[in-house]
Amino acid sequence: MKRRMTTTDIDTSRIAIIGPGRLGTAFAYKFGRDNKRVTLYYHDVDLCKAINKEHLNPRHLTQDLALRMGGMDKVPRFTNRILATNDLQRVVEDHDLILLCITMNRLPDFLNFLKPLIEQKAGPMCIISPIKGLMADEITKELITPSQLINDSLYNLKHKYQIVTIGGPFFDMDLALGNPVCLTVAGKKSIAMVIREDLIRFNKRELTSYYNFDTVGTEACGALKNVVANIKGVADSLELGSSVPGTIFARSGVEIRSLSKLLGGSFQAFHSQAGVGDMYVTVSSEASKNYRYGRLFYEFYTGNPIETDIQVLKEIDGTPEGPNTIRHVYKYLEKKNMYSPLFHCAYSIFNERCNKSDIKEKIIQAIQFDKRTNEFIGPISRILYRLIPNFWYRRDRGLFSKLDK
Repeated sequence: MKRRMTTTDIDTSRIAIIGPGRLGTAFAYKFGRDNKRVTLYYHDVDLCKAINKEHLNPRHLTQDLALRMGGMDKVPRFTNRILATNDLQRVVEDHDLILLCITMNRLPDFLNFLKPLIEQKAGPMCIISPIKGLMADEITKELITPSQLINDSLYNLKHKYQIVTIGGPFFDMDLALGNPVCLTVAGKKSIAMVIREDLIRFNKRELTSYYNFDTVGTEACGALKNVVANIKGVADSLELGSSVPGTIFARSGVEIRSLSKLLGGSFQAFHSQAGVGDMYVTVSSEASKNYRYGRLFYEFYTGNPIETDIQVLKEIDGTPEGPNTIRHVYKYLEKKNMYSPLFHCAYSIFNERCNKSDIKEKIIQAIQFDKRTNEFIGPISRILYRLIPNFWYRRDRGLFSKLDK
């Protein structure tokens, strides 16, 4: 008989970080300062050797830290308790806490490698996911969050692991430098409290957290705000005045709440720090990869979105999740016939050929010509949203598109 793991079975004195990109590197700095034993996993043996020799990451985050701190000699080094390895089997076997710092598009393939290793692992484990993205099934076009994808892929191993989601607002640079950061921790309360108390709480002046019961809502907000940041980066490159950003922020919130509800989340997630808090910093800061992506996309735009995307990504350390997310979201919007003017606008800008003047017009159309006229959800709609969320939403075309909700 399979025994369900308990939170007391988890060893929190050590943690493995899979994917030492910007975020994984930043968490390594933080947990190293907390005197945790940290193992960084990466498939490239040469990068692992370089990290172990230099005690910093030569590929990600380090150059930006050097610019921020005034020289490479001032960049902090990893502590001796941080080790990099390309032995994934040993990483899984030796650690109960696995922090997955990989992109959403890499997650399905990586889970195929991870599954047999979890199956062989002697004890239980907790998967911690700060992944920001959504994916649409190629056949059903249904959207899925990172935790849903993990649980679906590891369905037969649910007795061996639990999952906790980490939401924003946070930037990798702040985590690396020890600036004040407050995370959102979502998941089953028992394991979420273990992560909050035994992993995050050591220096509350640097890092603390709030608990949110709504895992799907937290993930939806974390993914969709990146798309809004892409739009905001483009809008700030246009001569649209100083008032438009407020409308973009507010109206995108309407679309995020609706999508979150359809995916199985709650309205409240958007009104938490994982929602408005994370979106505020992501759409308004140069520290945001997705905001910079939007700015650079307009600057480099050639009329060909594919060529422009390649050029922009060369200028950014790390992977902005917004462009990949909006392609998956668009498939879902089309399947549902869902009215979502800003997200339709984002897809069109970053995936369809046009010229720069067309981009400006697309944004104006999305925010100034919204079919909805009310700033509130009526009492009947509120009830129906709760009862039949998979049916009660504004359609883009057809009879239901004429309903004001």
